[in-house]
Amino acid sequence: MHTTPLNSVLPGEGRRAPRADAVTDARTQSLNGRWRFRLSPTAAGSGGGFVADDFDDTAWDTIRVPSHWVLEPVTPPGADGPRSLLGTADGPLYTNTAFPIPLDPPHIPEENPTGDYRLEFDTDIAAGVLRFQGVDSCATVWLNGERLGWTTGSRLQTEFDVRPRPGRNVLAVRVHRWSPGTYLEDQDMWWLPGIFRDVELIERLPGTIDDHFVHADYNHQTGLGTLRVDADAAAVVTIPELDLVLAAGETATVAVEPWSAESPRLYRGTLATGTESVTLAIGFRRVTIDDGRLLVNGAPVFFRGVNRHEQDWERGRTLDRDTMLRDILEMKRHNINAVRTSHYPPHPDFLRLCDEIGLWVVEECDLETHGFIYAGWEGNPPTEPQWLPAMLDRIQRMVERDKNRPSVVIWSMANESWTGANFDALEAWIRDRDPSRPILYERDPSYRNSDFYSVMYPDLERLEAIGRREEERPDGVSDEEDARRRTLPFLLCEYAHAMGNGPGSLHDYHRIMRSHPRICGGFVWEWIDHGFRHVDGAGNEFVMHGGDVAYRPNGGRYCLDGLLFADRTPGPGLAELAAVLQPVEIGAADDGVLIRNAQDFVDTSSLRFEWLLEHDGVRVGGGDLAVPVLAPGEAATLPLPAHPGAAPGDWWLTVRGLQREDTAWAPAGHLVARGQWALARTAPAPAAGSPVAPRQGDGVVFLGPGEFDAASGALIRLGGVPVDGPRLDLYRAPTENDRGQGERNNLAAVWTAVGLDRLQHRTDGVRIRDDGLEVVVRTSSSTHPHAADTVLRWSCVDDVLHLSVTVDFVGPWRDTPYMHRDIVVPRLGLRLGLPGGYGRAEWFGLGPQESYVDSTAAAVVGRHASTIDDLQVDYPTPQENGNRMGTRWLTLAGDGLPTLRFLGPDEFAFTARRWTSEALERARHPQDLVDSGRVWLNLDHAQQGIGSASVGPALPERYRVPLTRASWTVTFAVD
Repeated sequence: MHTTPLNSVLPGEGRRAPRADAVTDARTQSLNGRWRFRLSPTAAGSGGGFVADDFDDTAWDTIRVPSHWVLEPVTPPGADGPRSLLGTADGPLYTNTAFPIPLDPPHIPEENPTGDYRLEFDTDIAAGVLRFQGVDSCATVWLNGERLGWTTGSRLQTEFDVRPRPGRNVLAVRVHRWSPGTYLEDQDMWWLPGIFRDVELIERLPGTIDDHFVHADYNHQTGLGTLRVDADAAAVVTIPELDLVLAAGETATVAVEPWSAESPRLYRGTLATGTESVTLAIGFRRVTIDDGRLLVNGAPVFFRGVNRHEQDWERGRTLDRDTMLRDILEMKRHNINAVRTSHYPPHPDFLRLCDEIGLWVVEECDLETHGFIYAGWEGNPPTEPQWLPAMLDRIQRMVERDKNRPSVVIWSMANESWTGANFDALEAWIRDRDPSRPILYERDPSYRNSDFYSVMYPDLERLEAIGRREEERPDGVSDEEDARRRTLPFLLCEYAHAMGNGPGSLHDYHRIMRSHPRICGGFVWEWIDHGFRHVDGAGNEFVMHGGDVAYRPNGGRYCLDGLLFADRTPGPGLAELAAVLQPVEIGAADDGVLIRNAQDFVDTSSLRFEWLLEHDGVRVGGGDLAVPVLAPGEAATLPLPAHPGAAPGDWWLTVRGLQREDTAWAPAGHLVARGQWALARTAPAPAAGSPVAPRQGDGVVFLGPGEFDAASGALIRLGGVPVDGPRLDLYRAPTENDRGQGERNNLAAVWTAVGLDRLQHRTDGVRIRDDGLEVVVRTSSSTHPHAADTVLRWSCVDDVLHLSVTVDFVGPWRDTPYMHRDIVVPRLGLRLGLPGGYGRAEWFGLGPQESYVDSTAAAVVGRHASTIDDLQVDYPTPQENGNRMGTRWLTLAGDGLPTLRFLGPDEFAFTARRWTSEALERARHPQDLVDSGRVWLNLDHAQQGIGSASVGPALPERYRVPLTRASWTVTFAVD
C-alpha cells in the first residue's frame, strides 16, 4: 500500500531532493493556464479513473492555474453549473489561532473538499523536472497514468523527475483541502486550497546543474569579497565585472562593493556547463552577531520592517511579479527596509526583487502549530518525534531554495509553535548547512534555538527594559538560559497591530528602539488587509472578512490588519509609519536646523534639501538648503535659513529631503524625510469691538448671529443656518483598537456598559445676562449615577460669537462600584448638526490626512482643504476616523449657504461627516452608512489616541482623556 498525504505524517514520497532556486537557460515550459477541474466533497475525489489518458473530462470545469479553487467559478458537488464559493462555508475560511478541523492529529475529517486537476499538453522535452511552486494543502501527482508521488508543505517548492513522451501528455493532480500537513500550517490566514503558484517543466540534459550554493563573503576591514560557488556538476563561474573566471568549488578574493538593503549591489554572471547556464546575481555581505548586536558588513543594522503575508483581494496568495514589485516599491517609498515573510517562504520572485531593489529579509518557514493551544499544547508536533521528518523537510526546502539570496539575512524556523525537542534538530541542520546566517525563533521562552531575543507586542515600558537588558525573566527557564538570553540582540518580530484606524504610538516605539543598541529593529503587523472583493445582495461592492462567512470558528475581522487596504490603496497608518521611519532625521537645534543621517551604510549624497517658511499657513519664503554630505550616523547643525517676521501669528519652518535623481524604487523629487517646527506662535488677540447684549423674542434669545431656544439654551440658528447643538459629546464610534483583543483592553465594552453611547442631556439653567447667555447642562446616561456638568457661556463682539465651555465630571467615574474600574471617555468636545448642503472644509492646522494625539507624524501644519466626503477614511469596518488635530481655524462652505467659521484661541480637533457616531458604530460595512441629510461636526477639546490594542498593549495613559475639570473656548462666525 502506498503512503498518501492523508494516511502519513511524512512530508511526501517520490520527490526530488530540495535545491536552490535558479534562473536557467534550460528549456522551461510553463504549464500555467486553463486546466480541467472537478471539485468533490471527500478525499475520494472524482474516483481513480481521472488519471487515465482516455478519461473524458469534457464535462468538467476549467480553472486557472495558478489559483485557489475557492476564489474561482467552479461547480460544487450537486450544483448544475459553476459559481463562486466566495462568502460560503465551501469558500475561503479565515481563522486566527483555531484550526478549522477537529484537533485530532494526524487525523482529518471525512468532509475534505478535494480538487482533481487534469492538463493535456504537448512537449518535446524527453527528460525533465516537474516543478510545483506551491500547492495547498497537499498534492498527489500522476503523469501519463504513472504515479510520481505526493507532497505536503503548501508554500514550498516540490519537484519530481519526469520523462514525458513525445507529443501529448496528461498531467493529473489531486489536491486535498485538509491533510496531516494542515496541523503544521495554522498561520493566522485564510485557508485557500489549490495549485496556487506556478507549474513548470524544466528540461534536464546530461551535465546540467542540479544544485549550486553561492558563498559570497565580505570583509569590511579590507574591502575584499571572497567568492566560492559550489555545484554538483563540473561548471565554470564567470563574473565579467570582476574579471573572474573560475571553476565551481574554487575560491577567489577580489575588491568589491558590498550588498546591503540601502545599496543593493549585485554582480551578475553565470555558472555554466556545456549544456546549461545558470544566472548568478551575487551580493557580497557578511552577517554576524557581535557583543549582543546584529551586524552586517561590520556595521549595526536597524530593521524598519513590516510583516508580509501574500494576499490579493481577488487572487488570494496567487501573486504575479508585477504585484510583488508594486509592494516592494511601495515599501521602499515609505521608508521600509525589511520584511519578515510571515509565516512562510514567499514566491521566489519576491526574494529576487528584494535582492535587486534592496530589502532585508527575515525568511520564515511554513510552520506554525498555534491551534494546539486549545489542547494545552498536548500533542504539539514539535514535541512529537513522528513529526520531525515533516518539520525538518520544511526547513530544508526553505533553506535550500533560497540559500543564494543576499537579501535573506536571517532564517526564522517557525511562528507560534511553542516548544519541543524537534527544534533542536531543525537548528542543528541549519547551522550545519548554512552557518552564514543567524537563526530566529521567538516563541520558546528559553530561546535556546535562537540567536535573538524576540517578543510580540510589548508595551513601551517593557520595551525600554528590554533595551536596557533589564527585562523580566521568563517563566520556566534556567539560570544559564536566562543569562545567555540577556546577551542576545533583540528583534521585535511583531508590533503595532495595524487593524482598522491605527496603529498609534509608532513614534514612541521607534524612539525607544533607536535609543538602545541592543534592539535591531522591528516589524509592524502587517503589510496588507486580508480581505476579498465581494458584492452583497443589493449589488454593493465591499471587502469581505472572516466574519462574513457563516462558518465557525472564524477569526472575524482580524484579517483586516494591514497598512494597505485590501485593494492595495495605502492607508493612513502607512503614511504615519513612513514619517516615523524616515532614514534622515530633521529637527530643530538652538537657532538652527539639525540633520542626522540615520542610515546604516550610505551617505546622503543621493538627497537634496529644501526649506519652506510659512506664516499662518501662507508661504513667505523658501529655497534650497545647502547640507554637507553626511556619512551614516553623522549629523550637522546648520543656521536657520530664515527667521520669523514681526507679524503675530504662526511661523512654521519645514525642511525636506528629496531624492536627487531617479532610482530603481522612486523618481527624482520623491519625499524621503521631513521636519517641521514652529519658529514663533502667537495666539490671536482678543477681538476688539463692541459687545452685543442678548435680546429676547418669543421663546428665542437672540445674540449676534445666534438664535437660542429660550427653554433649553440650545443654539438653533447661526447666521440663519439651522443648527442642532452644540452638545457635550463624550463618545466615538469604537475603533478596532478600542475593542481590544477579546476582553483584553476592551474599552468599547466599558463605554457601552456605562452608557456613553446613549447620553441624555438635561438643561439645568438658562441665564440671560447683560454680557451674554449662560447655559448649564447635565449630561448622563440611563441606569448609572455618573454625569458631566457643562457650563456654556456665550458672548458676542460685533457679529462674532464666543463660547466658553467648562466641564466637570461628577459622580463615580473612578473605581466605579458597578464596573470596579475607572471609566475612560474617548472624547471631550462639542457636537453640532448642520445642513447637509455643507460640502467643503478648509482649515489651518494638522493635515491633510487624519491625525490623533498618538499619530501626528505624517501630518503637517498648514492650510488644507477637502470635501466633507473626502475627510472620511473608508475603513472596511466602519469606525471613528477623519479626525484632524491642532486646528487653529476651520471653515465650512456649501452652495447657497453662508460660510461658517470656527476659531481658537485654543487649538481644537474636528471631524465632519454625514452620519453620527452612533450610526457609524452600527454599520458593519461601508455600504451600511446612509447620508443623514445633515453634516455632523465635532469640535473637540480632546480625543483619546488610537493605540494598537486590537492585538497589543493598552493605550498609554498619556493618550487618554483626563477626567478632570476642562475649560476651552471656541469662536463661531458667519461670512
